[in-house]
Amino acid sequence: MRVRGRAARTAALAGAALLTAGALAGCDSPAPPQPTPPETASARPGSPPSSSPAPQKPNWKRCEAPEGGRAPGPAWRCATVDVPLDYARPDGDTIGIALIRKQATEKSRRVGSMLFNFGGPGGSGVDILPRAAASYRKLNTRYDLVGFDPRGVAGSSGVRCRTDEEQEKAYREIDMTPETAAEETAFVEDGADFGAGCERRSGKVIPHVGTTNAARDMEVIRRTLGDAKLSYFGISYGTELGGTYAHLFPENVGRVVLDAVVDPTADAVGHARNQATGFQRALENYLEDRGQDPEAGTRRIAALLRRIDADPLPTSSGRRLNETLAITGIVTPLYSKSDWPTLTDALDEAQNSGTGDRLLRLADSYNGRDENGHYDTQSHAQRAISCADTTSRPTVSEARALLPEFRELSPVFGPFLAWDTAGWCARWPVEGEHDTPEASAPGAAPMLVIGTTGDPATPYEGAQKMADELGEGVGIMVTNKGEGHGSYDESRCVTSLVDAYFLDGKVPADGRTCG
Repeated sequence: MRVRGRAARTAALAGAALLTAGALAGCDSPAPPQPTPPETASARPGSPPSSSPAPQKPNWKRCEAPEGGRAPGPAWRCATVDVPLDYARPDGDTIGIALIRKQATEKSRRVGSMLFNFGGPGGSGVDILPRAAASYRKLNTRYDLVGFDPRGVAGSSGVRCRTDEEQEKAYREIDMTPETAAEETAFVEDGADFGAGCERRSGKVIPHVGTTNAARDMEVIRRTLGDAKLSYFGISYGTELGGTYAHLFPENVGRVVLDAVVDPTADAVGHARNQATGFQRALENYLEDRGQDPEAGTRRIAALLRRIDADPLPTSSGRRLNETLAITGIVTPLYSKSDWPTLTDALDEAQNSGTGDRLLRLADSYNGRDENGHYDTQSHAQRAISCADTTSRPTVSEARALLPEFRELSPVFGPFLAWDTAGWCARWPVEGEHDTPEASAPGAAPMLVIGTTGDPATPYEGAQKMADELGEGVGIMVTNKGEGHGSYDESRCVTSLVDAYFLDGKVPADGRTCG
C-alpha cells in the first residue's frame, strides 16, 4: 500500500475529497467553445514528436456496469477515444481511452466540457464520476461532466499484476516494516514479483502509462469533445496530471482547478517525507479533537502497532489483522474529518477488546477488497503509473538509513513510509521518466491551486510549490484552513469560489484564505 492520495473509496468521499478555492476578481466569461483545428494543438519544445491524432467523433452510448459496480443512470453516456500507445510512434499501435459524460442541464447557457481526474493514480473516472456527480450538480448546469480512465486504468487497457489469491497472500505475509534480514528479503522480493507480474500480464502497456502520456491523452480528449480550451478539475494525483498538461499545452488551458495538490518538486523520498509529515499532522489534529494529548496519543498508537506486529489481532472472519493492515486501517479515516469517529471506534476495539474487525474493514476498503475476497486493480495501475514516472529506485540500505528521520517525523507512519521507498518500484521492469515532474506553464490562463492546511496525503505546503512552479499569474494560490483531503462541497467558502470561477470566470485573488 502506498498512501499517496488514493482516489475516492466511496461515492461520498469522491464528492468530498475535492478542493478549495479563493476570492473573486472579475473576469469575462468566455464565448461558447468552438472545435480546435488539429494544427493548433501543439506540444512544448523537446516533447515526443506528433502532438495528437486528428479529432475523432465519439460514439456515445448507454454505459455498461464497471467491474464490481453498477451501471450509471440513463443520463450518462460512454464512449472510447483512440490514442497512440506510444506518442513517439503516432502511426503505430493505439489504445482506447474510456470516457463517460453527462451533458449540461442548461444547454442554452453551456460553457463546454469539464474533465475530471479524482486521483490515485489509478482511479477510474468512469466509475467515480457518476457516484460523485451530486457534488457537481451546480457545475453540471453549464458544463458537460466528463470522466475518463487514464491509460493503464480500468477500461483503458487497465494494468493487471496479480490474482486475488496472490494479493491476499502478500497482504497476509509480507511485513512492510521489516526488522530481520529474512523479512527484508521477502519485502524486496515481493516488490520485484509484483513488477514481474505486471510485465507478464500487461507488458505491452506498462512502458507507456506515465503521466506525460496521460496528459497528451487529455489533449486528444479536449479536441475530440470540441472544446477550444480545457476546463479541468484535478484532485490529488489529478493535480500532477493537470500541471503536466499545463506545461505541455499552456495555450490550451482554460479554467482549471487543482485541489489536494501533489508537490511537483518532491522526488520519491520527498513524497514519502511529505506524507509522513502530513499523516502525523492529521493524526495529531484528530487526537486533539478527541481531547487527547497528541504526543501521548501517538505513543499509544505506536505501541499498539508494535503489539500487533508481534501478535496480529484475531477477527470474526478468521483473517488476522497484522501491522501493515492496521496502519492502512488507521490511514483510511484520516482522509476526511467526517470519518474520525470511525477511527475512534476501530482503535477502541483494537486496544480494549483485542480484536481487529473494524480496522480490517477499513483496510479492506482502502485496498479495494470486497466481502468475497475480490480486489480491484487500482493498486496495480497506481504502482505502474508511479514507477513509470519516477527514475528513483532507492535500495534497502538507503531506506534503512531513512528510518531515524522518518521515525522522528511520525512514530506511527514513518517506518512504513521509509521502507516503502525501496519496495514500491523494486527491480521495476520499466525505466522511469524523471526525478520530478515539470509544471511550469508560462502564458497559461490563471489556474486555481488549493491547499488544505490539515490535508494528510498531499500536505498543504505542496500547493504553494505547485503555484510557484506554474508561474506568476498562472498559479493562483488559495488556502483552506481545515482538515481532510480536499474541501469542495465541504467548505461553503471554497465551493462558492470554485463555482464562481468555473461558471462566471471570476478568478480569486492570489493568496485568498477560506477559514
